[in-house]
Amino acid sequence: MKFAFSEISLPKRGSLAVAIYDKNKLSETAKVVDKASKGALSKALKTSRFKGKKGNFLEILAPSGLDVSRVILFGLGDQGALSQTDLEAVGGSLVKRLNSAGAQSVTVILDEIRSEDIKTSIAAASIAVGAKLGSYRFQKYKTEEDESSEPTLGRVTMACKGSAAARKAFADMEAVADGVFLTRDLVSEPANSLYPESFAERCKELTSLGLEVEVLDEKKMARLGMGALLGVGQGSRRESRLVIMKWNGLSGKRAAKNPLAFVGKGVCFDTGGISLKPGPGMEEMKWDMGGAGTVTGLMKALAGRKAKVNAIGVIGLVENMPDGNAQRPGDIVTSMSGQTIEILNTDAEGRLVLADALWYTQDRFKPKFMIDLATLTGAIIVSLGHENAGLFANDDELAEALYAAGEAVEEGVWRLPMSKAYAKQTKSPIADLQNIGTGGRGAGSIVAAEFLKKFVNDVPWVHLDIAGMAWSKQDKPTVPKGGTGYGVRLLDRFVRDNHEG
Repeated sequence: MKFAFSEISLPKRGSLAVAIYDKNKLSETAKVVDKASKGALSKALKTSRFKGKKGNFLEILAPSGLDVSRVILFGLGDQGALSQTDLEAVGGSLVKRLNSAGAQSVTVILDEIRSEDIKTSIAAASIAVGAKLGSYRFQKYKTEEDESSEPTLGRVTMACKGSAAARKAFADMEAVADGVFLTRDLVSEPANSLYPESFAERCKELTSLGLEVEVLDEKKMARLGMGALLGVGQGSRRESRLVIMKWNGLSGKRAAKNPLAFVGKGVCFDTGGISLKPGPGMEEMKWDMGGAGTVTGLMKALAGRKAKVNAIGVIGLVENMPDGNAQRPGDIVTSMSGQTIEILNTDAEGRLVLADALWYTQDRFKPKFMIDLATLTGAIIVSLGHENAGLFANDDELAEALYAAGEAVEEGVWRLPMSKAYAKQTKSPIADLQNIGTGGRGAGSIVAAEFLKKFVNDVPWVHLDIAGMAWSKQDKPTVPKGGTGYGVRLLDRFVRDNHEG
């Protein structure tokens, strides 16, 4: 899909979309269109339930007096209460409606927004990026497709006052959307296509954007003492990998600043190992690399928009398989930190991968902070459903900044407690730690976070458990069913608001 920006004028072909405000107040362009169509808009409004509220849409086919094939009215509600995510939802919904109708092009006209919180140029760019996000489809392995479901919309033109500023804002937003798309692609890939080695190769492709990419194989990780990570992957015929992605967006004296660090769990397929998962639903475990997918998409976004930061992305890539060489319940491994870990359940593997990845990151790069992301526990879905990721932190300021960023882009996080009482559950009678808690099923997500904390020294740190957010079975305006790309926009907004400028 191609995007264009122009000053306001009525199109000579295709579809036209214009705004209506609360209580069916017509925008300036809507008034012009209504007059040109001899009152077609007013008549349609009077005979429908459309009220101009956010999320309202009304379609008028082949209106007389106009050159366009259809006019779509979209509700914006109260102008003063609009947010960027409201406008993104407009774009995403428009794309879905127009593809369903078989439309090939649309011109969206946005008159000046009367709001102290959002400029018209940003509003127009937000509708456009919402259209892009809503257009995503993962069809790589489809050899045939029903013509009725095939997307037809090839061009979206945003018309507004100050179109040059809107075009510039969109370019920045589109770079982030491209990062989201990469994450969605990675999460959607089947495990026979995306495994540690091939995932690492996908990361290397990002060097074209200016990222530096380094890959550690099993021999290098063994020399570093990464027994926790390597233990998870030893039952797979696919070798494990650790990938380090670097974005150096600062120069001069600022380049010496400690980098921002993001760490991702990348279990490319999780059978549970010897502690085998139930068969039904196991196919979904291809997306147990969602944390690594988010980190990779974030690094693409930062590089794509040339973010003024130095950032490190580290992802641990393994497969958890149950062959004759697989890790067993009762085994004891030694992590890179030197701490020993008793394996009581081989399906609590993500924390073992992160244990070595976190230690490696803080030891080598001395980061300003570390944020790790992982589809770590099913327990977090019991706690928070699919509305928020679980947030655990050793630093209040970092936690609060992430919460604010999540609110801004509607990728929610919710902080859960940590304390010595929970940490006690990670102690093993025969090793330093054990990889599941002593409290049974209770507080499973918290105990997992306490385990990770054992591999973080004094660096500010946040753990995001995104098990309920990486994959969706519901379609939303800007987020499709399947891989959501959750976390890329959250972390990009966090970086933009707190570490640039």
